[in-house]
Amino acid sequence: MRPVEHRLPVCRDLFYGGQWHVPQGGYARTVDPATQADLGPVAEANAADVDAAVRAAYEAFPAWRSLAPAERGALLRRLAERVRACADEFAFLDAINCGNPIREMGRDANAAAAQLDYYGGLVREIKGETLPVGDRAINYSVREPWGVVARIVAYNHPLMFLAGKLAPALAAGNTVILKPPAQAPLSAYRLAELVAEVMPAGVVGVLSGDRECGQALVSHPRVRRVALIGSTATGTAVLRGAADKIMPAQLELGGKNPLIICPDADLERALDGAVSGMNFTWAGQSCGSTSRCFVHRSIYEVAIEGIRQRVIERHRCGLPTDPATTMGCLISRAQFDKTMGFIESAHAEGARLVCGGGRPADPALSRGWFIEATVFADVTPSMRLFREEVFGPVLAMTPWDSEDELVEQVNAPEYGLTASIWTRDLARAHKLAARVESGYVWINHSSSHLLGADFGGYKRSGLGREEGLSELLAWTQSKNIFVSLG
Repeated sequence: MRPVEHRLPVCRDLFYGGQWHVPQGGYARTVDPATQADLGPVAEANAADVDAAVRAAYEAFPAWRSLAPAERGALLRRLAERVRACADEFAFLDAINCGNPIREMGRDANAAAAQLDYYGGLVREIKGETLPVGDRAINYSVREPWGVVARIVAYNHPLMFLAGKLAPALAAGNTVILKPPAQAPLSAYRLAELVAEVMPAGVVGVLSGDRECGQALVSHPRVRRVALIGSTATGTAVLRGAADKIMPAQLELGGKNPLIICPDADLERALDGAVSGMNFTWAGQSCGSTSRCFVHRSIYEVAIEGIRQRVIERHRCGLPTDPATTMGCLISRAQFDKTMGFIESAHAEGARLVCGGGRPADPALSRGWFIEATVFADVTPSMRLFREEVFGPVLAMTPWDSEDELVEQVNAPEYGLTASIWTRDLARAHKLAARVESGYVWINHSSSHLLGADFGGYKRSGLGREEGLSELLAWTQSKNIFVSLG
């Protein structure tokens, strides 16, 4: 199959107030992480740019919040249609800019459209309540939008996070400033073109930029709520900035997620789940990756060989724009070096290399940040690979004997985003699900999200929940109203 070709965005400026604006912060460059090809200039919003964009959103807020919910929902569904129609374009832009395979990036675009449709249909569920107080008064509550809000997203699913996470905040009546990832902003410019066709001026702003842009959004006095998808370190910085303003923050952060294979599991399905759950397709760059695989000692060596065979057969690095590629590359030199550091530490600390562990041999990939799908066995709780998030294609395997010891090891890291449990014993499945400290648990399954089911983490994996009704309601604040009839 030949690589797909599409145009790159022509306009690389900042979008707010329904128009494009030359950035006061100037321009940076963006590259293809698979080839190091220069993909051209990208706008760098500074604090002055952020202030101008927030002012435009603030001016647009009264009319947007007053629009009938059904009309807001119709506009969201119209935007979903445009995103779906442009799925191939978005797939190309994300593949060439973030290094993930184009086939998967096309699914991302359709997932974003599904979220726009979903929240467009939920607008009538932003309901209040009444409290009986007798026949001389009425007491009721209403839900109101916050005002201007900001969404800051990560580089592993640029378009899906931008368009999909825009949906609940807009549906609730807020005006929104989107900050795309600094490493991969190209799909954001195309999204801004679609927004300009569908949404009233000022309702959505798109500001590409790096740290100064993000910090200015968090600290701006007229930004009333912020949500981040990113690293735990970035989440900590956002939370500190939000605390200065007493502003709520929603954080979807890192994970060091367990996948547990019990001795009675359907082993073939469990091993398939372990490989797919690691998200090697995205080179392991997924906060929900089940990167710690706990296998009962009685089937441990068989499982190691089964995973090795599956990884070698199914995940071979390739150019992201090639539809045949099943595994992409890392986003940057910094992420490449970090991942290789984990591989080196695993060797040094005594883990057993099962497969991978270095660059692929294909000379066509020599300029990109590619690392083979890597599996280590005999990883112990004292090892760095056991405790810390890699955000790269490295799976750690650990044997277990007793369930009490297993649960202790599973819950040891500071993260608690997802978990996957494989067993035929229904009672064991429910008991383990209750004991693991994770916000999203699969039983005899892995990886996939269910739109409408709350997604989010325990501990340092984040605050708040996404992808369900609770996310929509989180973009509102409750007001109580007492009416005396006396």
